[in-house]
Amino acid sequence: MKLIILNRGRRTARCVDLSAISSWIVGGLAVALFGVAIIAGYNLARVSDASVSSDEVAELQDELLTQQATLDDLKAQADEQIDALALRMGQLNANVIRLNALGSRLTGMADLEDGEFDFQNPPALGGPALVEESTAANAGQLPDLLKDFDLLAATLDDQEQQLAALEGLLLDQRLDERVNPSGRPIKSGWLSSYFGKRSDPISGKSSWHRGIDFAGKRGNEIIAVGDGVVSWSGDRYGYGNMVEVKHGNGYVTRYAHNQQNLVAIGDQVNQGQTIALMGSTGRSTGPHVHFEVWRNGKAVDPTKYVHRH
Repeated sequence: MKLIILNRGRRTARCVDLSAISSWIVGGLAVALFGVAIIAGYNLARVSDASVSSDEVAELQDELLTQQATLDDLKAQADEQIDALALRMGQLNANVIRLNALGSRLTGMADLEDGEFDFQNPPALGGPALVEESTAANAGQLPDLLKDFDLLAATLDDQEQQLAALEGLLLDQRLDERVNPSGRPIKSGWLSSYFGKRSDPISGKSSWHRGIDFAGKRGNEIIAVGDGVVSWSGDRYGYGNMVEVKHGNGYVTRYAHNQQNLVAIGDQVNQGQTIALMGSTGRSTGPHVHFEVWRNGKAVDPTKYVHRH
């Protein structure tokens, strides 16, 4: 198995073959055992060729036991290094999985084109195989490899925090977009009267129109132009059946002259949800919806909010 280690400082990449590291450890142990075998053979030859005392034999046996203990210690240290390496590998894999999941969510939230950011496959990389001499000389050293793992883990943690912050910003932006009024309050119909000064359709006198009118067929759907909570649903003088929605950020919208209101006070509504049916109740000359937008307690021209969508 191979690992690609990214060095944040030098902006270089190191390829480490774990199978080569394992071979290096096993090879070292084999060389050590071979050396012990030579020493043991030599000492046994001395015992067979010359007359030695029991003290000398005991000394040789102690030396063999010491060598065996040293080899056991080396093997234990190698096992600890490999265990630490496997632990770091598991931690890095977990970080990568979290980053992939977070990246996929951000891709969807930002409405990026398919394939622009592919978090399911490794990135396409390339270039000539140029390795620094110092890096090549130290390749395969377990202590250096573990340090590189620590640096990579720190880099992944930093990236995860940055992506999480970006997700929060995108989420706030999306909430603002859904809360602020945007779009037409009808699914079908046409603009029949603008905001501002006009002749009153009933009295004929000059008057101020605090909203815009969308005419259509009786029973047409009237929809909320943003997320919010219903603050009024019922008859109101001059408006007939009216629905009022508070959106937050100082925004309130009103939908009047309805044939029927489909929501009640306290209901939570979403952008695009049908909240009433078009009618001609109140001071009205025909089926239409009178649409108002209030900002910080003042009626404003709804036209710019209608054209936002």
